[in-house]
Amino acid sequence: MSYSNTPSSAKASLSSENIKLLAVMVPKIPMMLKTTLFHLLRISETSKYLDLSQELTINVVRSFLTPSTKSLFTISATQKFLAKDPGVQGRIWVANYVAPADDGAQKAIVAALEGLVSPASPSAADMLSALKQELPPSAPVEAEWTGYRAGVAKDATLPVGLSQKELYDEMMKEVTAPTTVLYFHGGAYWLMDPATHRPLAQKLAKLTSGRVYNVRYRLSPRHAFPAALIDALVSYLTLLFPPEDAFHEPIKAEHIVFSGDSAGGNLSLSLLQTLFYLKRNNISVFWQGQQLNVPLPGGVALNSPWTDLTHSSPSCDNNALFDYLPAPLSKNYTIDSLRPECEIWPANPPRRSVYVDDHLADHPLVTVLLAESWEGSPPVWICTGWELLADEDKYLACKMRRDGVPVVLEEYEAMPHCFALIFPDSNGARKCLGDWADFINTATGQKQDGEKGEVQSCFKRIKAKTLVEEILEGEEEGGWEKVAPYSEEEIKRRIAERMRRAREEGVTGLVAKL
Repeated sequence: MSYSNTPSSAKASLSSENIKLLAVMVPKIPMMLKTTLFHLLRISETSKYLDLSQELTINVVRSFLTPSTKSLFTISATQKFLAKDPGVQGRIWVANYVAPADDGAQKAIVAALEGLVSPASPSAADMLSALKQELPPSAPVEAEWTGYRAGVAKDATLPVGLSQKELYDEMMKEVTAPTTVLYFHGGAYWLMDPATHRPLAQKLAKLTSGRVYNVRYRLSPRHAFPAALIDALVSYLTLLFPPEDAFHEPIKAEHIVFSGDSAGGNLSLSLLQTLFYLKRNNISVFWQGQQLNVPLPGGVALNSPWTDLTHSSPSCDNNALFDYLPAPLSKNYTIDSLRPECEIWPANPPRRSVYVDDHLADHPLVTVLLAESWEGSPPVWICTGWELLADEDKYLACKMRRDGVPVVLEEYEAMPHCFALIFPDSNGARKCLGDWADFINTATGQKQDGEKGEVQSCFKRIKAKTLVEEILEGEEEGGWEKVAPYSEEEIKRRIAERMRRAREEGVTGLVAKL
């Protein structure tokens, strides 16, 4: 990917993608007018909670994401369009670093993949068979070191003529805390890029007085699971045990927080479960010529994490009104299976998911909701809304709390998936970012003169317009038992049923049905 210090020209001629975008926007005008009218008349249910711009944004984005066999955009074209680098502009430092490939990370991931397959799972044999097929190799992993840049204009560009190492050194002159956020961007594992998440990384860096290591992990479908997980482990090892050409000094694990939104939240949790497996089984990792034990990070902070890749939670249907993510077409579907064919999709051999082989969809490193235990985890912060993923996020928080993990769960009334990124200038987003950073500061010891702060477990409900918090104190009030309406047995039953239908129907049957 190329990097530019200057923003793209606003006067660029219309490309074929722009023309296609215009072609799909025009038919949406009646929907937008209806949304506006219903909002102004207070007829729509969401108008009670959202302003007009928020309601329009949700409906327009949902209309783009809703599956359609007539879509003009292929997976490859969409991926390329959303990965464009807009340039680095504003009060932000960005320095690109490429960590070298190392086969030790791949071998550690393979050990966790094999060790965490449940023999009791009906898919266990298929899983093991899939694991023995060719795995993605380790590869160089790019990332953007991101920091806050004070004392410059809002339209400032990066200094000209500096190397990436020199840009990093300039950034570090303004970093006053040891905190490092290891960030994994969202986008369903096949969309987005660290470039799209620069504004968020800049805000987290500013609020923590630290820095963000924003990872450019390999995207599917060209690079299916576990390529992204291998890249995630390489990135963490890079922070802890820097290669010879690295810009930074070794970073203490307690000063690192895994963080991510949506699929990036899933990747954070998958990496954490991998580290649990290595630690519990006393498995070291061969990295840069050394056999090393890998410690756990200081904390994990997640925004709308995607924890169930089988889409089995009831909120996938029940919360469709408040989310831009499209509700399932059927009990066994994939949005992206309806995209036009291109050079990277459909996959060969065919599969439903852009990200993972069908047999591995219920592996606990994929659907992390099925992880047997979170015992020993560092503190965790989870933010969710009234979104399709709400049930799985709330269940995960309850499961973690039962396993003895300090957990803060924040549920924002009527908010869609990753609302703080979708509505970045809203009061709700500012509160969310503030709480997000506050947790990171506490987990890494920046709240009490360098001493590690104590994360107090709680579940918060935050009102949409007033941002008033309703706090349940967990065990004392019995709050955690009320947060998730579904038991562990019910969650497992739903996922098992979804997987059973998937095996019976098959990819060919799904395509023919649609």
